[in-house]
Amino acid sequence: MNNVSKNSNRIVHTVVSAVFFLGVSIVSSQCFAQSSVGNQSVSNFQYMKKISAVFDYVQQNYVDEVDAKVLYEGALKGMLEALKDPYTLYLDPNTMRDLSDTTAGNFGGVGLSISKPMESSPDKPAYVEVASPIEDTPGAKAGIQSGDYITAIDGLPTPDMTMEEVLNHLRGEVGTPVTVSILRGKDITFDAELVRAVIEVPTVKYGMINQTGYLRIIEFTPETPHRVQEALDSFAKNGYKNLIIDLRDNPGGLITSVADVADKFIDSGTIVATKSRLKFENNVYMASKDKTTVPSGTPIIVLINHGSASASEILSGALKDDHLAYLVGQRSYGKGSVQQVIPLSDTDGFKMTMARYYTPSDTNIDKVGIPPDKEVLYPELTAEEEKAYVALVKSNDITSYVDAHPSMTENDIAAFAVELHKKYTLDESLLRRLIRLETTRTTGTPLYDLDYDIQLNAALDILKTSDFQQLVKSTKTLKELQDEAAAKDAEKPAVSISK
Repeated sequence: MNNVSKNSNRIVHTVVSAVFFLGVSIVSSQCFAQSSVGNQSVSNFQYMKKISAVFDYVQQNYVDEVDAKVLYEGALKGMLEALKDPYTLYLDPNTMRDLSDTTAGNFGGVGLSISKPMESSPDKPAYVEVASPIEDTPGAKAGIQSGDYITAIDGLPTPDMTMEEVLNHLRGEVGTPVTVSILRGKDITFDAELVRAVIEVPTVKYGMINQTGYLRIIEFTPETPHRVQEALDSFAKNGYKNLIIDLRDNPGGLITSVADVADKFIDSGTIVATKSRLKFENNVYMASKDKTTVPSGTPIIVLINHGSASASEILSGALKDDHLAYLVGQRSYGKGSVQQVIPLSDTDGFKMTMARYYTPSDTNIDKVGIPPDKEVLYPELTAEEEKAYVALVKSNDITSYVDAHPSMTENDIAAFAVELHKKYTLDESLLRRLIRLETTRTTGTPLYDLDYDIQLNAALDILKTSDFQQLVKSTKTLKELQDEAAAKDAEKPAVSISK
């Protein structure tokens, strides 16, 4: 089963990660020697002998008695970390179990899809980056956003931690608290106490906005294609004219799932291809007209942001390359590699990058992302607003007020925002958003927020364009955009340094 998860991601920020439960055996040196051909194989054999010799020597001669398991896990971690690939790593029993729980659709934790650099330096500490919060989880309800950095967990600095240690600190017994220190932007810092909960990975939410079907795909799980079709059937019954697919903060999921979803919109050609030096990793997912359920010519807008990764980039990239949708929002995350999770036993294993995926225009977006056709960014806070925001978060003013005034209406929210604005110099729409999120903590995040969501409002306005189909046809494929960028880079004059 091919798995595309962000992390994002949930345990590690695993995007387009193929999960194949293969039987892996450790062969004997004699068997290895018999299969060795050429100088490279002989060299590999010698390295294996050295590793084995060091393992035995440490066990027999180190000043203290050493558990063989400690050496085994340390050797595997070091070997995989040497590749300097954040998506290639050893999976200890806890992480392996968490990955299984995540793929199944539920797990325990705080609900944040995360990633972490392999190397740390004074100029660029290896903080944990939040790829995306999972909707209606402790992390999302605490207001943690895509792009935030976790600088410490329960006071322990994250640059000094491995990803495995980060996960072990974030996860724990349901109902127990964990405090994360957040860095947002350059200067906004605050602590958030999260109470661990059973995390149920959601898939799809949908509803109508006048004549527009609004489809929010939260994660690509085995259930997603079925849930998407339920949404499309509902839109058809309500006579929808347009469609908005919201992939913001979608960290990914299963590659088979996103291919099945894309097939509902694309009637022919390539949806996504995976490429590797290994033949069995080279796959092409093709669209079939028999599986297409969205009428040809339906105006479609896809919303993306920096939290859109992996499987969500496969869908948005395929719809863009085929000129079937117009992309609005912010450049996506840029996760275009494919991993396999390979068990070493019933309890542990490792995850390794095996291939990269390519959009229909034969483009890989790893570390690049997908640019929107129309960029719509939320305004950055000024220095004064940053101070006000931090003060508001630390004050607990919103939580205490909402607790004292249950069942607040929109008029109540607006009135309280006006009062807060007198104390905190923040835009009233942002204040209303923060109040609204607090009022819905126990009831779940609302489907959409037209009062605050400028990207969704921009999408609705674009759908009113009379020549929408021409607008979509005039957009450039990802291949064309990358070729243009490469040509511009080639035209830049070389910088010379004279002594």
